[in-house]
Amino acid sequence: MFRSFQVRHFQLSRALATHASAPATRSLTRHDWTKQEIQQIYDTPLLELVYRASSVHRQHQDPTKIQLCTLMNIKTGGCSEDCSYCSQSSRYSTPTKASRLIELEPVLEAARKAKENGSTRFCMGAAWRDLAGRKRGFERILEMVREVRGMGMEVCTTLGMLSPEQARQLKEAGLTAYNHNLDTSREFYPQVITTRSYDERLGTISAVRDAGISVCSGGILGLGESDADRVGLIWEVSNMPEHPESFPVNALVPIPGTPLEGNDIVPYHTLIRTIATARIAMPETIIRLAAGRNTLAESEQALCFMAGANAVFTGEQMLTTPCSPWDEDKAMMDRWGLSGMRSFEQEKVAKKEGSRLEEAPVGVERQANVQ
Repeated sequence: MFRSFQVRHFQLSRALATHASAPATRSLTRHDWTKQEIQQIYDTPLLELVYRASSVHRQHQDPTKIQLCTLMNIKTGGCSEDCSYCSQSSRYSTPTKASRLIELEPVLEAARKAKENGSTRFCMGAAWRDLAGRKRGFERILEMVREVRGMGMEVCTTLGMLSPEQARQLKEAGLTAYNHNLDTSREFYPQVITTRSYDERLGTISAVRDAGISVCSGGILGLGESDADRVGLIWEVSNMPEHPESFPVNALVPIPGTPLEGNDIVPYHTLIRTIATARIAMPETIIRLAAGRNTLAESEQALCFMAGANAVFTGEQMLTTPCSPWDEDKAMMDRWGLSGMRSFEQEKVAKKEGSRLEEAPVGVERQANVQ
């Protein structure tokens, strides 16, 4: 039980949860968790676990702030990978049809709309294994990054595997973050994907980190994994040299035609446990409530925020799955007393951006406030 669980350099005060305005001393962020320690956290009675995670959240984050992100699919389908959950794989017969890389202007139009609706991070995803042989496409993506960054927004991409040189070019173009999920534990990973190794994924994350880009890396619940696999994922990510700036928690949306089309929806209590455990293990990381959120009732989402989630995808759609629209999300946040983060508000992101935040040209908004 958690009460008997001693974590080095990690103390929580019950007063922090009952008196949110009281000054808090930050606990030391750890990178040396054992799987047993994380398993003990994960197995804590659920309400106690949420309480503990909420206390940690208040030590390191503003509990009234939620980051609003919008995700756009800039190149759909035709991917050579065999990710068993993904409708964009060319190996499966799904409703998703392959398309070419989108032109620049529709992307900028979508980014403007997202910003007008309160999103401060704009994410772009392309269904590729990697960028090999895609010189023209990569140049177009670099232009997309430059233009969206010029709007004063944080910019994130997910383009498959990257080389160190490609990561460097993205950083120079103004990329804020790169998403590259580990999906699940190292042990369960081969049951989900065979065309890309776990170490290849870690290699891309290392290239991104070394280039000075913020890392966004999390997983998917409902792949058929066990509790030990969820613990293994959090252990893997929380022991990286730097904790990811963002840890997305996705709930599988089973898609007809994929090998996992018959999987059950992940239990809600499993989602909460994962969020809360990740919050305790990575106190300064943004925990991103991602795919599957649209299936949750408002009260269920509120408990996710209590457990430490502090970012959502909002807008018209995610890559190939439904998304909660901006108006609904802003109304929900207003009811619960939550407000949106500004662009580059997260301390870890701002630190990596460095002097670049001071170099925005005249007339470009450096911090996009959520209305």
